[in-house]
Amino acid sequence: MSANDACVIVGASLAGAKAAQALREEGFDGPLVLIGDESERPYERPPLSKGYLMGKDAREQIYVHPPQWYAEHNVDLRLGMAVTAVDPAAREVTLADGKRVGYGKLLLATGSSPRRLPVPGADLKRVLYLRRVEDSDQIKEAFQFASRAVVIGAGWIGLETTAAARAAGVEVTVLEMAELPLLRVLGREVAQVFADLHRDHGVDLRFGAQLAEITGSAGAADGVRLSDGTRIDADVVIVGVGITPNIGLAQEAGLEVDNGIRVDERLSTSYPDIYAAGDVANAFHPLLGKHIRVEHWANALHQPQTAAQAMLGQQDAVYDRVPYFFTDQYDLGMEYAGYVEPGGYDQVVFRGDVAGREFIAFWLADNRVLAGMNVNTWDVNDELQALVRTAHPVDAHMLTDPQVPLESLLASAQHR
Repeated sequence: MSANDACVIVGASLAGAKAAQALREEGFDGPLVLIGDESERPYERPPLSKGYLMGKDAREQIYVHPPQWYAEHNVDLRLGMAVTAVDPAAREVTLADGKRVGYGKLLLATGSSPRRLPVPGADLKRVLYLRRVEDSDQIKEAFQFASRAVVIGAGWIGLETTAAARAAGVEVTVLEMAELPLLRVLGREVAQVFADLHRDHGVDLRFGAQLAEITGSAGAADGVRLSDGTRIDADVVIVGVGITPNIGLAQEAGLEVDNGIRVDERLSTSYPDIYAAGDVANAFHPLLGKHIRVEHWANALHQPQTAAQAMLGQQDAVYDRVPYFFTDQYDLGMEYAGYVEPGGYDQVVFRGDVAGREFIAFWLADNRVLAGMNVNTWDVNDELQALVRTAHPVDAHMLTDPQVPLESLLASAQHR
């Protein structure tokens, strides 16, 4: 077969590996090349801030496929090799060693990178970020010697690493510019739950904090200084201030980019035969009627199936799954389904025991369920996703009543 028959995937990530798997399962038997700049074979990222970081999950558990899977499925896996350019006209990608690889269909699963701190001292040793497996290894090792840590950023990564640090016996101070953790994602009502959770586990939460510099001695971080002059000692500084999509290749190739690589509901880019999936894809969502970019595991897990089908010309390939993510922190386990922009809801209503952290929260606009979150309450997320998908009004008072089955609310919403 010629290069024009090949499917090439840039990004040996969860999304890249699942796309290779989907292409084979959908019957593609041509050349299939999966290229990644990491030396590790494709792995899943959630354990890096959860079970693997805490030593509960063995390293082998993080990988998407066993090592032999790629050869068994005729996947040309090229690790430790960056792609430096995409040439849509020539239908080729250029590798860091100068070699060119031709493609018939191309999938960009280039993921995202942690935002770096633009403050003095940010390049000191023991200033750590979490994105790759070696980052998780470094943080895990730091927890063995550190007695005090400063975590910058109270998003999901910051809070999950904080929980892991506390489990390892490390004292933690969390610095967050906003008034509460996860405020933009969850809103004030539910963000308070996570503030209370971490305070109950001995975390020093400091909101409205403005970082001035990371201080150091002998080339390594030894604390931070805030803009008001406050100094906080630390043996390690962990930074979790968000991620940015890796759009460089797409942008230089002339593809449309806008908060990621802009794609339609089939995950097709603005250029023929080039697709994008995972963190980097700003995809049109038919259910929501807008483009969204979701930085969570479920997208990287499921979008590749749609991308593979679209690459193979299946006209009914559309990605319309309800956005989903989860977290585990201390004794709190949570699943979230739906999509709510900051300030994009009218009210939040609760079912269950919020103080006891066993509840369901619903974000509503015009009595429609935009999102639902089940906390230490299980086997309900399918119903929450169905409520989001109906987009019909529901009785908010009935949502709060544990005696009213979610299935009956779903039925009544569908018949309105």
